Amino acid sequence: MLTDIINFIVETVGSLGYAGIFIMMFLESSFFPFPSEVVMIPAGYLAYKGEMNMYLVILMGILGSLAGALFNYYLAIKLGRKVLIKYGKYFFVKEETIVKMENFFKAHGHISTFSGRLIPVIRQYISFPAGLAKMNLFVFCLYTSLGAGIWVVILAMLGYFLGDNEGLIKEYLHYIIIILLLLVSILCFFYYKRAKKEKII
Repeated sequence: MLTDIINFIVETVGSLGYAGIFIMMFLESSFFPFPSEVVMIPAGYLAYKGEMNMYLVILMGILGSLAGALFNYYLAIKLGRKVLIKYGKYFFVKEETIVKMENFFKAHGHISTFSGRLIPVIRQYISFPAGLAKMNLFVFCLYTSLGAGIWVVILAMLGYFLGDNEGLIKEYLHYIIIILLLLVSILCFFYYKRAKKEKII
C-alpha cells in the first residue's frame, strides 16, 4: 500500500516537475495533513536518477514550505485573534492568556519558529501563534526557511541515497526524528538558560 502511494507521488512529482514539489510542500506546510516525507524523499530519488536537479529540488521544497507557512501566518493575522477571543472562553482560554502568548512570541518567536519547524506535527501549526503575535515578517521568514531547509535537505538526501529501500528509509527517518528532537531540546534548554540570565523571560 505504502509502496503504491510512494510510486504515485514519484509519478506526480515527475509529471508536475518542480512546480509539483512547490505545491505539495505548500500544502504540507499549511494546515492540510500532507506529510513532507512523501514529497521530498521521492523528489530526492528522482534527483538520484538524474531526472531532477538536487539543488532545485531543495530550493522548491524550502520555497513551498515558506509559502505554506506564510499562508498560515496571514490567516492567523486575519482571523486568529478574533476567533480565539470569541470562542476561547469555551475552551478555558482567556484573553489574558492570548496576550501572554503574543508577548512571548514577540520576544522569542525566532527560536520557537525555528525549533517548531523541526518537530513533527508542530511544524504545520507553528506559524499560527507567530501570525497571532504579528511576529516580524523578515525574522519569521528567515527562521522558517532555516528550520524548513534542514528538514527538506534531510528528506531529499534520504531519497537520494536510499530512495529505493523503503525499509531503510523508515529506520533512518525514525532515528533522525529522535536526534532532531534531542537537539531541539538541548537548543531550547540553553536558550532558556541564556534568556533567564539576561532576564528576557
